[in-house]
Amino acid sequence: MGQTAEQLKEQIAGTRDDLSETLDAIGDRVSPGRVIERRKNRMSAGVRSALDRVMGTAHEDADAVRDTPSTVGSSTQGAPLVAGGIAFAAGFLLAVAFPPSEQETELTGKLVEPVKAELSNVGHDLVDHLKEPAQDALEQVKGTAQDSVAAVKDAATTAAAETKQHTQTAVHTVKDEATNR
Repeated sequence: MGQTAEQLKEQIAGTRDDLSETLDAIGDRVSPGRVIERRKNRMSAGVRSALDRVMGTAHEDADAVRDTPSTVGSSTQGAPLVAGGIAFAAGFLLAVAFPPSEQETELTGKLVEPVKAELSNVGHDLVDHLKEPAQDALEQVKGTAQDSVAAVKDAATTAAAETKQHTQTAVHTVKDEATNR
Protein backbone atom coordinates (compact mmCIF):
# COMPACT_ATOMS: atom_id res chain seq x y z
CA MET A 1 0.00 0.00 0.00
CA GLY A 2 2.46 2.54 0.94
CA GLN A 3 5.97 3.04 0.06
CA THR A 4 8.79 1.43 1.81
CA ALA A 5 11.37 3.38 3.73
CA GLU A 6 13.92 2.64 1.05
CA GLN A 7 11.69 4.05 -1.70
CA LEU A 8 11.00 7.18 0.33
CA LYS A 9 14.73 7.70 0.90
CA GLU A 10 15.37 7.39 -2.86
CA GLN A 11 12.51 9.78 -3.67
CA ILE A 12 13.81 12.32 -1.12
CA ALA A 13 17.36 11.99 -2.55
CA GLY A 14 16.01 12.56 -6.11
CA THR A 15 14.02 15.59 -4.95
CA ARG A 16 17.12 16.93 -3.17
CA ASP A 17 19.15 16.52 -6.37
CA ASP A 18 16.46 18.26 -8.44
CA LEU A 19 16.20 21.02 -5.84
CA SER A 20 19.99 21.33 -5.73
CA GLU A 21 20.17 21.67 -9.53
CA THR A 22 17.37 24.24 -9.47
CA LEU A 23 19.11 26.26 -6.74
CA ASP A 24 22.40 26.07 -8.67
CA ALA A 25 20.62 27.28 -11.82
CA ILE A 26 19.00 30.16 -9.89
CA GLY A 27 22.35 31.02 -8.29
CA ASP A 28 24.02 30.91 -11.70
CA ARG A 29 21.26 33.05 -13.16
CA VAL A 30 21.55 35.85 -10.57
CA SER A 31 25.31 35.75 -10.03
CA PRO A 32 26.74 39.14 -11.15
CA GLY A 33 29.83 37.52 -12.65
CA ARG A 34 27.74 35.08 -14.68
CA VAL A 35 25.32 37.84 -15.75
CA ILE A 36 28.25 39.89 -17.05
CA GLU A 37 29.75 36.86 -18.75
CA ARG A 38 26.44 36.01 -20.49
CA ARG A 39 26.00 39.62 -21.65
CA LYS A 40 29.60 39.71 -22.85
CA ASN A 41 29.08 36.50 -24.81
CA ARG A 42 25.81 37.81 -26.25
CA MET A 43 27.48 41.10 -27.29
CA SER A 44 30.44 39.24 -28.74
CA ALA A 45 28.13 37.00 -30.76
CA GLY A 46 26.16 40.03 -31.97
CA VAL A 47 29.34 41.85 -32.99
CA ARG A 48 30.62 38.74 -34.75
CA SER A 49 27.31 38.39 -36.59
CA ALA A 50 27.30 42.07 -37.62
CA LEU A 51 30.96 41.82 -38.59
CA ASP A 52 30.25 38.76 -40.72
CA ARG A 53 27.40 40.60 -42.46
CA VAL A 54 29.55 43.69 -43.02
CA MET A 55 32.55 41.69 -44.16
CA GLY A 56 30.35 39.75 -46.56
CA THR A 57 29.02 43.01 -47.98
CA ALA A 58 32.49 44.54 -47.89
CA HIS A 59 33.87 41.53 -49.73
CA GLU A 60 31.20 41.85 -52.40
CA ASP A 61 31.83 45.60 -52.62
CA ALA A 62 35.59 45.02 -52.76
CA ASP A 63 35.08 42.66 -55.68
CA ALA A 64 32.96 45.26 -57.43
CA VAL A 65 35.53 47.98 -56.73
CA ARG A 66 38.34 45.68 -57.83
CA ASP A 67 36.53 45.10 -61.14
CA THR A 68 35.68 48.79 -61.61
CA PRO A 69 39.09 49.97 -62.89
CA SER A 70 39.10 47.47 -65.73
CA THR A 71 35.48 48.32 -66.56
CA VAL A 72 36.15 52.06 -66.42
CA GLY A 73 39.47 51.65 -68.20
CA SER A 74 37.91 49.83 -71.11
CA SER A 75 35.03 52.33 -71.36
CA THR A 76 37.34 55.37 -71.18
CA GLN A 77 40.08 54.06 -73.46
CA GLY A 78 41.58 57.07 -75.22
CA ALA A 79 39.52 59.60 -73.23
CA PRO A 80 41.66 60.85 -70.34
CA LEU A 81 39.29 63.71 -69.50
CA VAL A 82 36.42 61.27 -69.08
CA ALA A 83 38.59 59.04 -66.89
CA GLY A 84 39.58 62.04 -64.78
CA GLY A 85 35.96 63.11 -64.44
CA ILE A 86 34.94 59.63 -63.36
CA ALA A 87 37.77 59.49 -60.82
CA PHE A 88 36.78 62.90 -59.46
CA ALA A 89 33.13 61.86 -59.21
CA ALA A 90 34.07 58.60 -57.46
CA GLY A 91 36.20 60.49 -54.95
CA PHE A 92 33.42 62.99 -54.35
CA LEU A 93 30.88 60.20 -53.80
CA LEU A 94 33.19 58.49 -51.33
CA ALA A 95 33.70 61.76 -49.46
CA VAL A 96 29.95 62.29 -49.28
CA ALA A 97 29.17 58.68 -48.39
CA PHE A 98 31.67 58.57 -45.55
CA PRO A 99 31.52 61.84 -43.63
CA PRO A 100 34.49 62.64 -41.42
CA SER A 101 34.48 61.11 -37.97
CA GLU A 102 34.38 63.25 -34.86
CA GLN A 103 38.07 62.54 -34.29
CA GLU A 104 38.95 63.57 -37.88
CA THR A 105 36.92 66.75 -37.53
CA GLU A 106 38.57 67.55 -34.22
CA LEU A 107 42.05 66.81 -35.59
CA THR A 108 41.37 68.87 -38.72
CA GLY A 109 40.19 71.76 -36.55
CA LYS A 110 43.37 71.55 -34.48
CA LEU A 111 45.50 71.57 -37.63
CA VAL A 112 43.53 74.19 -39.54
CA GLU A 113 43.47 76.89 -36.85
CA PRO A 114 47.27 77.34 -36.59
CA VAL A 115 47.64 77.24 -40.37
CA LYS A 116 44.82 79.77 -40.75
CA ALA A 117 46.40 82.08 -38.18
CA GLU A 118 49.83 81.79 -39.86
CA LEU A 119 48.36 82.45 -43.31
CA SER A 120 46.54 85.48 -41.93
CA ASN A 121 49.81 86.81 -40.48
CA VAL A 122 51.66 86.16 -43.74
CA GLY A 123 48.85 87.85 -45.66
CA HIS A 124 49.03 90.95 -43.47
CA ASP A 125 52.82 91.06 -43.77
CA LEU A 126 52.53 90.66 -47.53
CA VAL A 127 50.02 93.51 -47.75
CA ASP A 128 52.27 95.72 -45.63
CA HIS A 129 55.32 94.95 -47.79
CA LEU A 130 53.50 95.35 -51.10
CA LYS A 131 51.49 98.46 -50.28
CA GLU A 132 54.28 100.96 -51.01
CA PRO A 133 55.53 99.28 -54.24
CA ALA A 134 51.92 99.03 -55.43
CA GLN A 135 51.38 102.74 -54.77
CA ASP A 136 54.63 103.56 -56.59
CA ALA A 137 53.56 101.41 -59.54
CA LEU A 138 50.18 103.14 -59.55
CA GLU A 139 51.84 106.55 -59.64
CA GLN A 140 54.07 105.42 -62.53
CA VAL A 141 51.06 104.11 -64.43
CA LYS A 142 49.21 107.38 -63.82
CA GLY A 143 52.22 109.36 -65.03
CA THR A 144 52.59 107.18 -68.10
CA ALA A 145 48.87 107.44 -68.81
CA GLN A 146 48.97 111.24 -68.49
CA ASP A 147 52.01 111.41 -70.77
CA SER A 148 50.22 109.14 -73.26
CA VAL A 149 47.09 111.30 -73.13
CA ALA A 150 49.18 114.41 -73.77
CA ALA A 151 51.02 112.70 -76.65
CA VAL A 152 47.75 111.51 -78.21
CA LYS A 153 46.27 114.99 -77.79
CA ASP A 154 49.30 116.58 -79.44
CA ALA A 155 49.25 114.01 -82.24
CA ALA A 156 45.52 114.59 -82.77
CA THR A 157 46.02 118.38 -82.86
CA THR A 158 48.90 118.04 -85.30
CA ALA A 159 46.93 115.60 -87.45
CA ALA A 160 43.92 117.92 -87.42
CA ALA A 161 46.08 120.89 -88.43
CA GLU A 162 47.74 118.90 -91.20
CA THR A 163 44.37 117.61 -92.39
CA LYS A 164 43.00 121.16 -92.41
CA GLN A 165 45.98 122.38 -94.37
CA HIS A 166 45.72 119.47 -96.85
CA THR A 167 42.00 120.15 -97.21
CA GLN A 168 42.61 123.86 -97.91
CA THR A 169 45.35 122.98 -100.37
CA ALA A 170 43.05 120.52 -102.10
CA VAL A 171 40.25 123.11 -102.24
CA HIS A 172 42.59 125.71 -103.79
CA THR A 173 43.90 123.13 -106.25
CA VAL A 174 40.38 122.19 -107.30
CA LYS A 175 39.38 125.88 -107.62
CA ASP A 176 42.48 126.68 -109.64
CA GLU A 177 41.87 123.79 -111.98
CA ALA A 178 38.23 124.71 -112.31
CA THR A 179 39.06 128.31 -113.24
CA ASN A 180 41.76 127.29 -115.70
CA ARG A 181 39.37 125.22 -117.77
